[in-house]
Amino acid sequence: MTEDVIVEIKNLLVEKTPRLTPEKKSMMYKIINPDISNYVKYGVKVVEIENIVKNVYNKFICTYQDAIEIFKTLTQSNVEEEKFVAFLFLNRFKKNFNEGTIDLFREEYTKHCHTWSHCDSTCVRVIGPFLGKQGNEELAKKTIDEWSNSDNIWIKRASMVILLKITMIRKDFDEDYVFDLVEKMLNYSEANYIEKGIGWLLKTCSKYKPEVIIDYLSKNKENLSRLILRYASEKLPKEKRAEILNKRT
Repeated sequence: MTEDVIVEIKNLLVEKTPRLTPEKKSMMYKIINPDISNYVKYGVKVVEIENIVKNVYNKFICTYQDAIEIFKTLTQSNVEEEKFVAFLFLNRFKKNFNEGTIDLFREEYTKHCHTWSHCDSTCVRVIGPFLGKQGNEELAKKTIDEWSNSDNIWIKRASMVILLKITMIRKDFDEDYVFDLVEKMLNYSEANYIEKGIGWLLKTCSKYKPEVIIDYLSKNKENLSRLILRYASEKLPKEKRAEILNKRT
């Protein structure tokens, strides 16, 4: 059963692959910037991937365990669209999600996540919404705390993306918790995707408590990189942003 599903998915993705010019292909790879040389991206649009997932889900009768096996197999592929199908298909069984599902994501992504797009899309569309559900507060904190201590850059970044998604769901955040995570991440901010993740997290928080973020950025701007300050202040009032970006006094 699972082999038939995987073959169907792979064939449908190939059918939907657009013809791209060398220039567009080059730009596409430059944007996703994979950390392995043999990474493949077809260029299939996300809406097409979602349709494939929907059609395959409706065509085959799969159990949650089947979905896990499909997820593992496709996540181990070096084709980005197959990785996207993996987490979107598994998400069709979100009623079955539990702490073991989170452990599964960490195990597979530690070995097989190679781009920010794969990392972020999974956290924003699947992991974050699950952990942001009422009743999952303890598991969410446990996941963010543990993942932030990982040696893997994508798992470490994922801890921030999960938290920002939960912030979006709740439209609120624990100030001390967010700032403690930011301070921890600053120790690894020489990694570009960690640095950008810090800025993105603070920018998200600024939508709900702008004065809190303005105060934090103003007090800490000498210790934050210009990239973090630019990202974090993007949604703030222009005059406040100008003050923050006037970093050196």
